[in-house]
Amino acid sequence: MTFPDILILVAQTIYLLATLGLGVIGLNALVLSILYAAYQNRRSAEPAPLPDDHLPSVLVQLPIYNESFVVERLIRAAAALDFPRARLEIQVLDDSTDETVQKTAVAVEKARMGGLNIRHIRRGTREGFKAGALAYGLAQSVAEIIVIFDADFLPDPGFLRRIVPYFTADTRLGLLQTRWAHLNDDFNSLTMAQSIALDNHFVVEQTARQRSGLLMNFAGTAGAWRRTCIEQSGGWQGDTLSEDIDLSYRAQLMGWHCLYLPEVSVRAEIPPLVMGFKRQQARWATGTVQCFRKLGLPVLRSGLTPWQKAQAMIHLGGYFIHPLMLLVLLLTLPLLLIGALRDFSLTGVGFAMIGPPVQAIIAQSYLYPDWYRRLVNFPMLMLMGVGIAVNNTEAVARGLSSVAQPFERTPKFFPRTGSGWIGSAYTLPADRRMWLELALAFYALVTAGFGLERGYPGLATFMLLYAGGFLYIAGGSLLQTWQAQAQRGLRRFQAVPGRQR
Repeated sequence: MTFPDILILVAQTIYLLATLGLGVIGLNALVLSILYAAYQNRRSAEPAPLPDDHLPSVLVQLPIYNESFVVERLIRAAAALDFPRARLEIQVLDDSTDETVQKTAVAVEKARMGGLNIRHIRRGTREGFKAGALAYGLAQSVAEIIVIFDADFLPDPGFLRRIVPYFTADTRLGLLQTRWAHLNDDFNSLTMAQSIALDNHFVVEQTARQRSGLLMNFAGTAGAWRRTCIEQSGGWQGDTLSEDIDLSYRAQLMGWHCLYLPEVSVRAEIPPLVMGFKRQQARWATGTVQCFRKLGLPVLRSGLTPWQKAQAMIHLGGYFIHPLMLLVLLLTLPLLLIGALRDFSLTGVGFAMIGPPVQAIIAQSYLYPDWYRRLVNFPMLMLMGVGIAVNNTEAVARGLSSVAQPFERTPKFFPRTGSGWIGSAYTLPADRRMWLELALAFYALVTAGFGLERGYPGLATFMLLYAGGFLYIAGGSLLQTWQAQAQRGLRRFQAVPGRQR
């Protein structure tokens, strides 16, 4: 066998393994949909409301970092929670470095004057990032139940009354997660696409995993923990960017029960900017892969069933779909040009793509009376899912590295308050990945052309999806960067004396 033959064989092998990997991850979405259908009615009985003198003590933690647009709204929502004041404590864990500090101090003082036990806690460091802040606050409280809300979440007043009784009904319940709902899902095409993806996860996947006995994850917010569970599971640890997945997996491996309540929801802001979405996705991808590295062996060595172990590894390895997508894209054109794709078929990958739309139909019909209208945005979700591949592949590489990674927050804007938010200091400019995304869009178009020429119409369709996805993400980044620059320029122009007359 000649050296070129060896190279072709290696490329074909990598291509085959990449397509198989895509097929497994994609097909698992269909598997979870089937599990959802089988177990959707296996819901826990709602415990009776508890009288005030039987309620455990509750600590509500609000970790924030530079959240000047939303922090006051968050504190107002926390202050409105219906729970006995003698048993409720609120901590605003503020690691901010901007005007958020002053806004938080004023809002906290106002809530305290209203009779609330609330503290504005400043560490003076970001060590451990969110995990470090949560651990720092926990050490300053003796509350039995810990509830966490990120800065852009708005719990209803009755949230605590509804979830806390579950902890008294099951003494081994360590974690309770509720569903994320949306404040701005109809803001633009990006928020609509993200809302569908989030609904797929929080209606279908989380429900299927928890009710069928698989490991589920804490989503970082809109949930509650038993203090004893946190402490016995090793506490909050800052060695990954997904401290939520890390702790929830460790808790379940130690035998603690987890409960998911899709019928209870907390509204939150969806990133309205492409660059904000990319940053959020990068952090989630890096953190999840770090958990894959950290928890993979403990999961495999645990007493879980082979099925539970397999599902846990697919769950933790879900972001590997993005480097696999890039491998398929990059290898398709050279293999096509030398005629080495004759024995390969993307039929399996195409079949695996049935899973996400099935999940979308289930989730949207569960949540919304006009679900069929919302599904019009599903093609945007497909473009978004493909177009984020460059961003997330780099994030996966960082997750596989042993180098510590910084926690980069997702900007929140409360965008319905006007147009000025898009030109704020929180707006992220288009990054260097945009040029690679544009180059890959062109590469995919060329590949699609050769695919049509050589009789591979199905392959050409996949390549056009790649091209559209990269153009959507890169073009959206560039457009919103221009809009932000124009908004800043307008603000500077209006600030010149005499210009407003």
